[in-house]
Amino acid sequence: MQIGENFRKMTRGSDNHMQSKSEAKDKPFPIKSPISSFGHQKPELSEHKAVDSSFDLCPTKASGAVTLKTSLLVQNRERKNEIKRSMEQPIEIVLQSGMVLLKSYISTSDQIKIVKLCRDLGLGPGGFYKPGYRDGAKLNLMMMCLGKNWDPETSKYGDHRPHDGAKPPFIPVDFFRLVENAIKDSHSLIRKDSKASNSEYILPRMTPDICLVNFYSSTGRLGLHQDRDESEQSLRKQLPVVSFSIGDAAEFLYGDQRDVELAKKITLESGDVLIFGGESRHIFHGVASIQPNTAPKTLLEETKLQPGRLNLTFRKY
Repeated sequence: MQIGENFRKMTRGSDNHMQSKSEAKDKPFPIKSPISSFGHQKPELSEHKAVDSSFDLCPTKASGAVTLKTSLLVQNRERKNEIKRSMEQPIEIVLQSGMVLLKSYISTSDQIKIVKLCRDLGLGPGGFYKPGYRDGAKLNLMMMCLGKNWDPETSKYGDHRPHDGAKPPFIPVDFFRLVENAIKDSHSLIRKDSKASNSEYILPRMTPDICLVNFYSSTGRLGLHQDRDESEQSLRKQLPVVSFSIGDAAEFLYGDQRDVELAKKITLESGDVLIFGGESRHIFHGVASIQPNTAPKTLLEETKLQPGRLNLTFRKY
């Protein structure tokens, strides 16, 4: 079953049951050159009429709204805990052949920059929108794509978004750096773990030309599916998918079959990087649930990120 079919079945409307769903993908706006150093420029709003009104990842408070602030004592304690965690040795785990989990890999400062950049891109042409099907059904998440557009209706990639003709923006330069470093560190881990001399055979090297950005609300879910809409060459080489998690934690499922009962479970927290390629490239995977109020406080204070999970997945078409 292709991703588009899974999406149609698993993410329509208010369907909250954990059945077979598929990985969503997303879309940004055209810029003349890649953005570097995480610089976040504010693009002009799209002239295209999107399926939905623009989605602000980090909305400003409405005038007159009353917000109860966390006490200074609690804020300081939370900051100390976050600093302590950031100084600890990152946990690196080989989950199975070709599948690596790098816990707390993305620094808080880089997470903040990623959120701000995604927010700005998301408000521009080709930014966040709620995808829908011809029969009127809508996916229960917000999507944006970088590099190439992915169409859930056809399960195909293209250079423009069908409903408004918007062209996806380039993948920001610093995203490439993070992906490259994550794969390099995964190779080092694989060499230590398996004593393999050629770690690139187990987990192929990959330079992405697609970044799919999904935002799940606190009730968001995604059923078990395979990512197999990339080119035949990319799939044959088993080039990896690299996933960044930011915001609230998620219960992630994966396995060799589309069976929730048999799937293994791990928790993906803000700053975690998950990579699956090689023999694990075609695993079934999904999100069972989002864990509310688990995002780092510093991240929320600095970005005003909405409650939920921001997920960036990089791949090679």
